[in-house]
Amino acid sequence: MVSTTTEKTTPPATTKRRRRRTVRRLSRRDKLVMALLLGVPLLLDLAFVWFPALATVLLSFTKWTGVGGIHLKACSAASSLPGIPQPGCINGVQNYNQAFTNYPDFWPAVRHNAIWLLVFIVFATPLGMLFAVLIDRGIRGSRVYQSLLFLPVMLSLALIGIIWELIYSPNYGLINTIIGRNGNNNLIDWLGDPHLNLWAVLVEASWRQAGYVMVLYLAGLKAVDPSLREAALMDGANAWQTFWRVVFPTLRPINVVIVVITVIESLRAFDLVYITSKGNPLRGLELLSVSVTQNIVGETQRIGFGSTLGVVLLVISLVPITIFLYNAFRREER
Repeated sequence: MVSTTTEKTTPPATTKRRRRRTVRRLSRRDKLVMALLLGVPLLLDLAFVWFPALATVLLSFTKWTGVGGIHLKACSAASSLPGIPQPGCINGVQNYNQAFTNYPDFWPAVRHNAIWLLVFIVFATPLGMLFAVLIDRGIRGSRVYQSLLFLPVMLSLALIGIIWELIYSPNYGLINTIIGRNGNNNLIDWLGDPHLNLWAVLVEASWRQAGYVMVLYLAGLKAVDPSLREAALMDGANAWQTFWRVVFPTLRPINVVIVVITVIESLRAFDLVYITSKGNPLRGLELLSVSVTQNIVGETQRIGFGSTLGVVLLVISLVPITIFLYNAFRREER
């Protein structure tokens, strides 16, 4: 009888060397530096952005002229009578009701801001993209063109308003002189006519906005991989097809930035209109930002009502930006 025994052979034990991770503990000096680097910008952001924004929302429910304190009590009916100073009291939603129903400049201002945004989207942004594409192709004198087109962005809006005010001048302006309408009988008042002044100011704003958009798109075009264009050309695509089907989809991050900037710039438009109207209400140039300034720092200071218009402007600007960013990030996740 033969007995077979099976011997279990255990494999040789493999020794795994584990490297111990040395965790460097922060010293008090490192913690202090980190606290300063994080705390100082956070405090500045809270002090100059979030606190004024929250204070504006709270003031929008009050009737306050900037003089005296704000009492946590409801405004009485006598406080709204003419000739009686407005106390700093809680007004509730009456400011919003007045803005939507009884403030004559509100709906014209909303309409003009919408026109401003539409002109930026339809005219200024495509024009800036066209400039960027032409300069990116390396045309002759592209450096000169780039500097000339970017020059309005470097200038302040106040200076741009003064320059265009000279161009639009009825008597000695460049436009009326060229078309021969600078006589006393056939003058064209580009900035005084309520049917023309908004479009005249939009030309000034688009002149600057196109240069700004050009620089952003030019930076995006420089970052596009050249092999993508070469592959498209090898497949027989022309320049138009290469840009819209290959290059433009890679510019999605730049498009997000440009859309956000376009909405913000169109809704916060103030400098050009304020210089054109000399700080006074001018028909045809009603804007929400101008109405906010006129109510807060005007002759009749109504800080509560001006804050209400500011909150409305904030909500109007956040709605399209939020919707666009939500859809853009959702498509990226898919």
